[in-house]
Amino acid sequence: MFLAKIYRPHLSLAPIALPLLLLPLLFEYFIKWQFPLFFSDNREDLMLASLGYIVLARFILLDFMLYLFSSSNMKLHVTLMKIVGLYLEITLITITFFALMFNLFNLFELFDYNGHINPELLAQIKQHEFITAFYISTVTFSTLGLGDWLPQTLNAMIAVSIEVILGIVQAGVFMAIIIYALQNKEIVKPNKK
Repeated sequence: MFLAKIYRPHLSLAPIALPLLLLPLLFEYFIKWQFPLFFSDNREDLMLASLGYIVLARFILLDFMLYLFSSSNMKLHVTLMKIVGLYLEITLITITFFALMFNLFNLFELFDYNGHINPELLAQIKQHEFITAFYISTVTFSTLGLGDWLPQTLNAMIAVSIEVILGIVQAGVFMAIIIYALQNKEIVKPNKK
């Protein structure tokens, strides 16, 4: 990568830089707070822009970080441990991003509860909108899909689809890294005589 040859950031900064992926959502929270009419008139477009941003940012950032880690002079096991840590952090940031986005765009307009609980308990759940959004995002990203919360708008359906695809791709790449590590361990292992 041309950019990596020009500027090679210190790899220990990666865990600090990754939460910066959440900054555009903070800007959208500011827009909702300061310009509620503009936000309500453009909420579908803003949500689609957020979805496009997280897809592009994740793939560009992941590719760049994986390139930096893989081209470093660290030992293989150290590099793999750092990549595993990077993937865990990106997983948490992605789930948090979607939870914040669902919360920002009114979770209970985007999703409808499909379970069977008494109304008092459902009212209690609705008081904890971010926790519910985090739960929905975690279940969606992990592709567990319990079916208790159903998307009600086209944008919610698109968001759920994108989050599922990101979860599947990330799990696949993570498994590929583990398999590579195990294969490489066999290659590097010294012969015993």
